[in-house]
Amino acid sequence: MKDAATRDAYGQTLVDIGANTDIVVLDSGVSDSTRTKKFGQAFPDRFFNMGIAEADMVCTAAGLATTGKIPFATSFACFLLGRTMDQVLVSMAYSNTNVTLAGTHCGLAVGEDGPSAQMIVDIAYTRAIPNMIVIQPADWEETVQATKALVAYKGPAYFRLGRPKVKGIFDSTYKFEIGKGRVVKEGSDLVIFATGTMVQESLVAMEQLANENINVTLVNISTLKPIDREIVVEQTRKHGALITAEDHNIIGGLGDAVGGVLLDNQIAVPFTRVAVNDQFAETGTGPQLYEKYGLSHNHIVKAVKETLYKK
Repeated sequence: MKDAATRDAYGQTLVDIGANTDIVVLDSGVSDSTRTKKFGQAFPDRFFNMGIAEADMVCTAAGLATTGKIPFATSFACFLLGRTMDQVLVSMAYSNTNVTLAGTHCGLAVGEDGPSAQMIVDIAYTRAIPNMIVIQPADWEETVQATKALVAYKGPAYFRLGRPKVKGIFDSTYKFEIGKGRVVKEGSDLVIFATGTMVQESLVAMEQLANENINVTLVNISTLKPIDREIVVEQTRKHGALITAEDHNIIGGLGDAVGGVLLDNQIAVPFTRVAVNDQFAETGTGPQLYEKYGLSHNHIVKAVKETLYKK
């Protein structure tokens, strides 16, 4: 297991699999930060720095895909989706074009870059787009495997990656599969469905809860669309109470995805969503923002206790 940011794992994996000459990587002038610069140094003939022209980058990636290439169009999540919605909808999704959008620096975890760079609506954006799948890995190993899976996958995809260093959760025995959740730790009182950096926050919360004899199951939801409906139903029925945890707006993200599955299956149990409460944040460190805006492990502990009280 390796401690590192998921963006670092992404950049390194692109280099590791770069012998596949169909892989092309595009960036919009931030390759130092997205870590695609490594691919550009190793394979300069298949790396395209498009400058501050995200819409052009998406259309170029779509064009490359029509020739049989496997494009990874990469930028900060706030720019990659915030400046390209028409191009993503028409050139990628409507055309069902084989392009992966890799958005780094997502959520409040980006910290000091401030609210204009804290992309907290990207999961909602992309979940709502027909033909698009949405993946957010939790650690280095899962990012490595998910990147390789996206090379094999054919169709539009959004790959949500983070800026901060996170602890390794999975080892090399882990097997990532698009559309499948994974039980990280077994408990009996309640189930947490978490994604991205919030898997790590949930693990810290679970240590605190265990000291109070509250034992929780943690499920990593790395594919937000299509969500693993089977594991959501199975674990919710097993525990009778749940929370979701995500570094994203409370509207349109993991909480709504899980809630939709429960509604479709007529499952009514105590349910709390830990997410950004439909507001913009401010400049600060990631941990400061997580604490102030309700995402920290302390808030997860509180949510678990309040949800269990309703059980």
